[in-house]
Amino acid sequence: MRIVTWTIRIVVFLLLAAFAAKNVEPVSLRFYFDLALTAPLIVMLLGFFAAGALFGVLALVGTLLRQRREISLLKKQAAPVQPMPPPPPF
Repeated sequence: MRIVTWTIRIVVFLLLAAFAAKNVEPVSLRFYFDLALTAPLIVMLLGFFAAGALFGVLALVGTLLRQRREISLLKKQAAPVQPMPPPPPF
């Protein structure tokens, strides 16, 4: 199973490397007030992909922290389980 996983990873990496090699032409990203950023297309694509992933992670941080706080509160509220006394003998 590890061989299949690593084979898929290597194939995906090679496809992404070939994609990056084919997209090296400079592009301009124009902002307001006549600001412009010129960089290779692959740099722009990877930068915006990374920014999107970062925003996605930041969007989940609040929910994660709230759930952890709720779990710790519920653990504190739960009474410790007392062992049941053995049944009386016949």
